[in-house]
Amino acid sequence: MARVFVAAVLAFVLLVSSTALAIWWNARRDSRPASDAIVVLGSAQYNGVPSSIFEARLEHAIALYKDGVAPMIVTVGGKATGDQFTEAEAGRDYLANAGIPDDALLAVPKGVDTLESMRVVSAAFDEHGWSSAVLVTDPWHAMRAERMAEDAGMTAESSPTRQGPAVQTRGTQFRYILRETAAYLVYRATGESVAGAPGIG
Repeated sequence: MARVFVAAVLAFVLLVSSTALAIWWNARRDSRPASDAIVVLGSAQYNGVPSSIFEARLEHAIALYKDGVAPMIVTVGGKATGDQFTEAEAGRDYLANAGIPDDALLAVPKGVDTLESMRVVSAAFDEHGWSSAVLVTDPWHAMRAERMAEDAGMTAESSPTRQGPAVQTRGTQFRYILRETAAYLVYRATGESVAGAPGIG
């Protein structure tokens, strides 16, 4: 029994450490294949004004659009009780004010976490006959977002932002990696999303 217990503990440690390493490695990648749309994962907004985390994602999406990665930018995310604006609407308005043409923008104003967001975006992709996406989110969130997008039926790669609070300090990065390791393993085991840090549940 002692050997079985030790083996189980070692297997668990190996699983957690290998997942954390994969998240760290994936966070360093920046994939920009020609795609149908750039998808910006929502984060907190305050009366229509994107939070610093959300703004960093939107600015990165603008750069990708100007580089010709995709002809469309999709913003996604619902709203909390009492909010007047959804994350998707706040993101769309920010991009429009930055000069992105209205006909290059699509807001999908639903999604309370990453899993639901990927599912509603996939449905919007089906409606428009799209299949491929470049996901814009924080580096540590990229691997889980890609997995959920692919499970929802999209061909997805990620181009994470390198700005914003999620990447400011090594301590912050370490906490995000720990959280994402747990969230990714829970998703793979149960198929459910985990709520937590703003915008990346």
